[in-house]
Amino acid sequence: MDTSKYIAAATRAVELSAIKDMAMRSAALDDVASLAWGLPSFRTPESIRMAVTDALRDDPDLGKYALPNGLPELRRRVAEQHHAATGIAADPDSNVFITAGNMQGMTSLLRAVLDPGDEVILTDPGFASHIQQIRLCSGVPVSWQLDEQKQWQLNVDLLPELISERTKAIILVTPSNPTGAIFSQPDLKTLGSIARKHKLLILLDDPYSNFAYDETPPYNLASDAALADHLVYLFTFSKCHAMSGWRLGYMILPDWLRAEVLKVHDANMICAPRISQLAGLAALSGQDEHIAEFRRVLAGRRELICQRLDRLPQLFDYVKPQGAYYVFPRIVAVHQNSFDFSIHLLEQLRVAVTPGAAFGPAGEHHVRLAFCADEVTINRAFDRLESFYGSEA
Repeated sequence: MDTSKYIAAATRAVELSAIKDMAMRSAALDDVASLAWGLPSFRTPESIRMAVTDALRDDPDLGKYALPNGLPELRRRVAEQHHAATGIAADPDSNVFITAGNMQGMTSLLRAVLDPGDEVILTDPGFASHIQQIRLCSGVPVSWQLDEQKQWQLNVDLLPELISERTKAIILVTPSNPTGAIFSQPDLKTLGSIARKHKLLILLDDPYSNFAYDETPPYNLASDAALADHLVYLFTFSKCHAMSGWRLGYMILPDWLRAEVLKVHDANMICAPRISQLAGLAALSGQDEHIAEFRRVLAGRRELICQRLDRLPQLFDYVKPQGAYYVFPRIVAVHQNSFDFSIHLLEQLRVAVTPGAAFGPAGEHHVRLAFCADEVTINRAFDRLESFYGSEA
């Protein structure tokens, strides 16, 4: 039976995310040391869990829908949080709505703004799922190659050459997934100026700004008041609040765009789960000591994984990440491509990594290693790599 006619062309054009593919392959095997998935090892903090426990007991509306734009109290808290972080005022009713995480938020956003053939510029390497999302919305991802020789920084001189009459937006993640690079304030400001000149949207996906290790917090382009009509800020609770399974995030966006995105959000989601929104309220209550603790632990894991990489120069060459919780080493050992190399590590060594080609053409011949895994898993993975490839310790 020819089933192809039943599947939309946009769906046929994409593959399952390599991140999830490697996670699923790993789950089918025994005793895998997985550094493939950016899944924090931390437990959701007690203050958040206890707030939800109380709501389960006391709140008669807990199991009901929320309004599509989110609980009013959470939207007010989000607006306060955004103003404190950026200095930019956001109206809870016209600039804020609550999403089921940044993946769902970004998909709703792209569906609202893209017509078939519209182009979206994104860093290369960049987050693998953004490439999928653009293609599923019948858009065209346009690669903006980062400079590996300059610590994976933006090359803003290349940006104007990538803009065409079909360009709608630029997607940005800083600190970056998969490289861990933190883009500089001057480069980000230049990007903002170029976007304003060409009337492009900037879609700022922010999972990792709480995890910067060598400097003050990264510059947030959402703090530039001149970009208020051109920028959408997406925040997720998944990483800094260890709430990946709660599926909760929020958007700050111009009022002219919010109503359009909300139509898509309502059609495909109705609302983020009410129970998760109550957890989000607790996360924004001011009891956020866990963020500093997570950052401290991750900083130690970054040092550990870099020390272990230093013992394998015949296998990997790498740029030390400045933020997030990934390192993106180049494979210097003999290999065909990053996918076959990753499958070899999984099947022969029971070590799971993500092939770099999933993150764009510039990611080929690299792999992504996630050091949000615990220390035992990191050491077990590298013990196996050293046992197979040798060590220069």
